[in-house]
Amino acid sequence: MVDQTRSSDPESWVDQYGDYLFRYALFRIRDPQVAEDVVQEAFLAALQARDRFTGLSSERTWLAGILKHKILDYFRKTSHESCVDHEERVTQNLEDQFDDQGHWKTPGIGPKEWDEDPSKSLERKEFWDVLTRCLAELPPWHARAFSLREVDDLSGDEICKVLNVSATNLWVVLHRARNHLRRCLENQFMGR
Repeated sequence: MVDQTRSSDPESWVDQYGDYLFRYALFRIRDPQVAEDVVQEAFLAALQARDRFTGLSSERTWLAGILKHKILDYFRKTSHESCVDHEERVTQNLEDQFDDQGHWKTPGIGPKEWDEDPSKSLERKEFWDVLTRCLAELPPWHARAFSLREVDDLSGDEICKVLNVSATNLWVVLHRARNHLRRCLENQFMGR
């Protein structure tokens, strides 16, 4: 059980949790300077709210929760700036990739069989390194949508509100992101 009456000295937070929180933010935001700024905002918010820390979770989990909200705030702010016309630019019809029976039109484009149990891959550091590189290849907007859905487990409705897009547009973006990541992981991780 976590001690509900004590938290560590806020002056030690950067040393204790800074690297973890920075990696957490960088994985989602992909810009080191912005990730650093958002982590600093999270530390400031935690400092201002430290008297409300109940100890029901670990201090690290509490700080990560604050950081998650700061990241969502950043996404909301930048989605209005950079993605306003994104929906208008979505022109690819996904049905063009499949024939009348629902099979891939282009041979070899569909998913390959994994040689190992995917859940075991998740335990390997090499997998996470490759996934991070593959995410970096995505357009920032696609990586954000994928991360919010698959890593942060937000619902489609929540993501649409954060990114200011329609459900249809989100579905297309997630489809493209997953296809890219699948191909990238097949080439850089599974193909070894």
